[in-house]
Amino acid sequence: MSDGQQVILAIGGHVGDMELTAGGVLAAHSLRGDKIVTLALTAGERGVPAGRDVADYRRQKVQEAQAFAEMLGGESIVFDIPDGELQNDEEMRMRVCDVIRQVKPNVIISHFKSSMHKDHNTTHLIVGDARYYAALGGLKRELPAHFAAKLYYAENWEDAVDYKPYLYVDFDQEAFDLWVKAVSQHWFVTGSKSFPYLEYYKHLARVRGIEARKLYAETFMIPPETLRLRQSEL
Repeated sequence: MSDGQQVILAIGGHVGDMELTAGGVLAAHSLRGDKIVTLALTAGERGVPAGRDVADYRRQKVQEAQAFAEMLGGESIVFDIPDGELQNDEEMRMRVCDVIRQVKPNVIISHFKSSMHKDHNTTHLIVGDARYYAALGGLKRELPAHFAAKLYYAENWEDAVDYKPYLYVDFDQEAFDLWVKAVSQHWFVTGSKSFPYLEYYKHLARVRGIEARKLYAETFMIPPETLRLRQSEL
């Protein structure tokens, strides 16, 4: 890692979760020369289009994750856990811990705690513990300990209960265009009949940008224990 370069690890329950919800910010950081890594704990293959084979769609999802990451000059990792069967157990916490130690991120982005989706909630819990484990010098694994200093939770329509935007991160037209091009590699983003994903998140980026008095923005929550402002005077 070069001096000043950030490493951002975006961890989703499925391929496409982080690409949609934090993709504009990821694209902006990639254009600045920062390293982007996406980790999907499942491929999300059970959202398979009608008439398609689930195993074949999983292979497609893995390729879509790779295509997105490569367009941002980064890399993707997809675990081999079946969609919908993610478990918050020690094995999974350690697997994510090992990825954190391998990638050495400054920043982790993941799901907010309140979700209509089981895998999102489970991912939220796994990531919190895995980040803690990754930082423990006394926890001996193949790689040495690493502390990811910042943890953010992306805004997702499926994780909306109790979500309140805390941090606005803005980005410009170049990053927006790169994000739209990259996230459109995902079939469900452009082809799903159940929800207009691309339209929703493009409009949301503009709305959040207007709220921030900028062109585009994405919002994030942070762990509740860090919800504090520190200053010496009014």
